[in-house]
Amino acid sequence: MVEPIQWTTVVVIHPGSYWLRIGRATDAQPVTIPQVIARRQKDQSHNQPKYEDSVLIRDGIFHPNSDTQQEHTLKMVEQAIWSRKTSLGQRRQGVPAVEVLSFNRAVKSQPLDDNSGMQWTNTSSKPEFIVGEEVLYLQPTDGYSIHWPIRRGLFNLHRGIGGSLTSVLQDLETIWGATLEQKLNIPLKDLKHYRAVLVIPDIYHRPHVKELMNLLLLRMGFGAAIVHQESVLATYGSGLSSACVVDVGDQKTSVCCVEDGLSHRNTRLCMTYGGSDVTRCFTWLLERAFFPYQECQPAKTMDALLLLELKETFCHLDQDLDGVQLLDFHVRYPDHPTLMYQLKLGDETLQAPMGLFYPLIFGVIGEKMTYTQQRNQGDSEDVHDELYLLQTQKEQQQSTKKSGTAPNSDSTNQNADGIMITSSGSQLSNSPTSQSQSDLIQAEEAPPPTISRRISTSQSLDKPLGVDQAILHSIDCCSSDETKKKMYSCILVVGGGLSHFQGAADMLQHRVQTKMPPSFRRVVDKVEVICKSKDLDPRMTCWKGGTVLACLDTAQELWIRQWEWRKHGLKVLRERSPFVW
Repeated sequence: MVEPIQWTTVVVIHPGSYWLRIGRATDAQPVTIPQVIARRQKDQSHNQPKYEDSVLIRDGIFHPNSDTQQEHTLKMVEQAIWSRKTSLGQRRQGVPAVEVLSFNRAVKSQPLDDNSGMQWTNTSSKPEFIVGEEVLYLQPTDGYSIHWPIRRGLFNLHRGIGGSLTSVLQDLETIWGATLEQKLNIPLKDLKHYRAVLVIPDIYHRPHVKELMNLLLLRMGFGAAIVHQESVLATYGSGLSSACVVDVGDQKTSVCCVEDGLSHRNTRLCMTYGGSDVTRCFTWLLERAFFPYQECQPAKTMDALLLLELKETFCHLDQDLDGVQLLDFHVRYPDHPTLMYQLKLGDETLQAPMGLFYPLIFGVIGEKMTYTQQRNQGDSEDVHDELYLLQTQKEQQQSTKKSGTAPNSDSTNQNADGIMITSSGSQLSNSPTSQSQSDLIQAEEAPPPTISRRISTSQSLDKPLGVDQAILHSIDCCSSDETKKKMYSCILVVGGGLSHFQGAADMLQHRVQTKMPPSFRRVVDKVEVICKSKDLDPRMTCWKGGTVLACLDTAQELWIRQWEWRKHGLKVLRERSPFVW
């Protein structure tokens, strides 16, 4: 008999690149904090180098050709904005650059008070670590290294201080543990009586999921756990049975088609850009318009937070908002007066979020920005995985050949995903992108062994796809026209990188509708884009789906208990996971 579960003892954890959302399954809203940790330097007397992950700055944006690429793409964005008429059928009113520049050059700051009221985080007690929002307000001279353990949806592994897998897992354990104790009032010694639902990306890295299960069940000591994918939980949280789920977060954008609680493997796409890239693009556009706050430095955390606030306040995707905008904003620093600036802008507030459809404007060069779901490379703990089955299938085909039954010769040595299988069972990929061994996902995994309509490492994905292009590509990878029609009729946007912009749903609907294949334009009555389902904050949708999953009767047999994980390890995860492992 299955023991009844107390829902107050189920904790749903949704770790993101910027935010951590964590709460009981019975809570209306999760606790939301920046998923960042500051660790005190052990020895500050010998000028030990301090490590700090930047909030906005990323690799690939300082390439010599980045500015040229941004300027070229900006012209494409301007053309796209001009070509689409307003709801009244008129062209948007243009704004002369001279008017904007001349005004902004003349702006001077106006002090509003003697002290902004903000304070630096108090470190007088010299705590060994600080987590969450307090980290953002540390003085640079306090002697703390700052780490964001997840970047662009993956573990933040690098060669600097705190960049090892062990360090990242320790950071996550510390952040989650401190949040459970301080925000949810759950003593860590009592976690054996609690269960955890862990939300993972659609395109997951299997060794990392294994380490996260070790973290939850063995290191933190939860009594049981379930892992599930963001896209499926987004449909649960929205009350939808099927949808093309578009998750635009701070640093990554994922697209996946979900049907009846199952994420279609071949439709999964992940692009390594998101809301922070829009913020950085907006910063670049502000600088072109002579941003009055000339002392702004995006690499500094306080200024990065200001720029994030300006993007969320001023940017939009509403085609009807045109003409000159006279705006004002406040600059606050601890122990300094609040300064008010005025600012004139034209189309910059629309151009920045349009970067989600034209990602080359982000100026990232030399970084792979689009990934697909790849094949499991196997693990010594789980010998009967899909790689084993594939090799067994190969041996069966060879024995069938010897017995005189000749199967299709085209499928004997190569499956539908372009993977060559040698007689020894090793894999030789004939895909051109298999050479990029430096990429973590590409190096660790290869395309799925199931017969698919698309080669998941196709050349068309070498360049970054805009959100609209990614949706079209994902839906096109669905197995049947009926499924494609269903997906075009329900596009669900979650996360905070796109959905909060005014006019986002109409803009995305317009771009998908005009680019979808003509054969579907005739049969799809309406492309429906949902940015806010059931009046739920789209940033909370995936977390909310985790609470729904925990309460489902059908999910009770999916729990992996601590003793089962100790005994069976990865095998039990493959057998119990609610998605195809």
